[in-house]
Amino acid sequence: MPPLRSWNRLVPLVALVLAAVAASAAMLSPGVSTTAAPVTSVKVVNTFPHDRSSFCQGLVVLNGSILEGTGQYNRSRLRLVDLSTGKPTVDVALPGNVFGEGVTVWKDTILQLTWKSGYLLTYDSTTLKRTGSVKYRSIDRNLYEGWGITHDGTHLIISDGSSTLRFVDPDTFRTVRRLRVKDGFLGVSKLNELEYVNGEILANVWYKDRIARIDPKSGRVLGWLDLRPLRPAALRNDREAVLNGIAWDPVGQRLFVTGKNWPTLLEISY
Repeated sequence: MPPLRSWNRLVPLVALVLAAVAASAAMLSPGVSTTAAPVTSVKVVNTFPHDRSSFCQGLVVLNGSILEGTGQYNRSRLRLVDLSTGKPTVDVALPGNVFGEGVTVWKDTILQLTWKSGYLLTYDSTTLKRTGSVKYRSIDRNLYEGWGITHDGTHLIISDGSSTLRFVDPDTFRTVRRLRVKDGFLGVSKLNELEYVNGEILANVWYKDRIARIDPKSGRVLGWLDLRPLRPAALRNDREAVLNGIAWDPVGQRLFVTGKNWPTLLEISY
């Protein structure tokens, strides 16, 4: 046992450490968890055909059909696809030097991100005819790549492969808020395709066969949807055939997912 003088010197130090711990705990907002989010299994409700040549980068339900944006140079497209057959009814090719990324529909406009071209493309949502483009530099001077896009009814939400989501004014195309996504204490990077579902942001994470459910206010991952059992057996050794593509049907309350070059599009519940 240390002499009394040693204890007298230790007491202020211990008190200081305890005070620091208490202060750190007080800084955490109520309801903010520091532990990893729970993982939930999903159930396959229905299965539909999906074009194996489609390197899926974005997925949206549009008037009962599936709007899909695909990637890769010289192969990127924007397609309106019949759900029951998996075949496109409208098929628009992007320029060969453009790598297509995520898509969303804002009012009567389709927005399709490009990966490294520095701009997003706009289309008429009825005809799928291209109407223009918006430079990323006008959205955010630090936005260099486009990955995923959705909206919450007020703002566009854009991912760039980092752990940060940008909330963008759809009228001015200016970033109004940035949100860092975390699972417990850890940032979640490689956020890819996005979809806004019942007050949550669902996000694919590149090279992960699971979907993050994100609180749009705090950035906290509320939970993970485990889709590993859904990966097609024939593609389990194909590193690039990752889960990517989330579409929500607000009318039918149906959630669809697929992956890059997957042969199926799946309706799931959780």
